[in-house]
Amino acid sequence: MRHFDEQLDELFKRIIMMGSTAESMIQTAVRAYGERNESLAAEVYARENDVNKMQVEVDDWAVKLTTLQQPVASDARFLFMASRIGGELERIADQAINICQNTRYALEGPPIKPLVDLPIMAGVAQKMVRNSLSAMAGRDVKLAEQVLEQEDQVDAFRDQIFRVLLTHMMSDPRTIQQCLSLILMARNLERIGDHATNIAEEVIYWIQGRDIRHARPSRHAGDVGRAFDSTAQNAPNGDGAPAK
Repeated sequence: MRHFDEQLDELFKRIIMMGSTAESMIQTAVRAYGERNESLAAEVYARENDVNKMQVEVDDWAVKLTTLQQPVASDARFLFMASRIGGELERIADQAINICQNTRYALEGPPIKPLVDLPIMAGVAQKMVRNSLSAMAGRDVKLAEQVLEQEDQVDAFRDQIFRVLLTHMMSDPRTIQQCLSLILMARNLERIGDHATNIAEEVIYWIQGRDIRHARPSRHAGDVGRAFDSTAQNAPNGDGAPAK
């Protein structure tokens, strides 16, 4: 068996690779809508298989190293973090799949009034994923804390998009299906931001041994957010795990 430190390094690299793949899925999924090109979704679906495979490998590796090496202190925290971050990245990949599924309906009919906030929101969510992984790679607590601060920005975009599209649906009921699909895409992006936040929290726990998961205000406060959740839960092609 290779030296324990070498095995930890290989596991670390695997998580970074998994994160890079998940981030590229977000970018391609959003491009499919922005370029009105559904064929890009095939790339996203193909990468999902890679992410799922890597998650299984990360979990298996973390369990074996914990069982066989019985690590202590920061090494033990790293192995626990590795497994949880793998789960968050797999869920980010699922949300990218959901964006592709909702794009299919969002592209039906002529383009709706340009929605400038959606691609900006996507950029922020993608940056959160990238920065949370960079914080892990660089053991950078300050960068992880910046990810936590960006969560409110993503939530604000979600609420703004909801308001704009609700007004649009009321003025032109023919666009309801398309608008609901765009609402769900914004919800998918908001969930990606949530998962990136969870990764940043895990990084802080790993580096400092400080668990902040329940030390921050609720992420889903506010009337608009609750109305948004209700809309998403009652619409087809919601934000849960995609059908397999």
